[in-house]
Amino acid sequence: MNGRPARFSRTIKTAHVLPPDTNNHGTMFGGKLSAYIDEVAAICAARHSRKPVVTASMDSIDFLSPIGMEDAVTVEGVVTWCGKTSMEVFVKVTSEHLTTGDRQLTTTSFLTFVAFDKDGKPTPVPQVIPETEEEKFLHATAPERRDHRKERKKRLASLIRANQYLPENQQL
Repeated sequence: MNGRPARFSRTIKTAHVLPPDTNNHGTMFGGKLSAYIDEVAAICAARHSRKPVVTASMDSIDFLSPIGMEDAVTVEGVVTWCGKTSMEVFVKVTSEHLTTGDRQLTTTSFLTFVAFDKDGKPTPVPQVIPETEEEKFLHATAPERRDHRKERKKRLASLIRANQYLPENQQL
């Protein structure tokens, strides 16, 4: 299977932050922003694989600064690395104060998606070809994040088994 440039997966969504999107502090709900992040990342993964995809994990969502009602929020994602059937997607969120024009990076996130065939089984995906400096950096550092995900999953399985939440023969 041939590789596909990362730019083919790049997805951008911009939304105006409205009162129903905010909490009692007047800042955007983390859950609302998480939904935007998952939606953009899923589109990135589907564009890259040209297959149905599901979210396998959200490694991190780092909220760096609040997003207010006077802001527009831009969510941008790109596939950064691929395994056999999985894809890592990096998403960054910026806010823009609509009256001053001030912009800032507010959130970063890494998610993993798995592509499926018509029978609902994991299916191979093309490798990603990074082109920009950011894409090359994210691609080069992806194996370390993959190793962290695997280790986290092992620790979680041990915790779950120790507390008898998961039968011995069931995989996470």
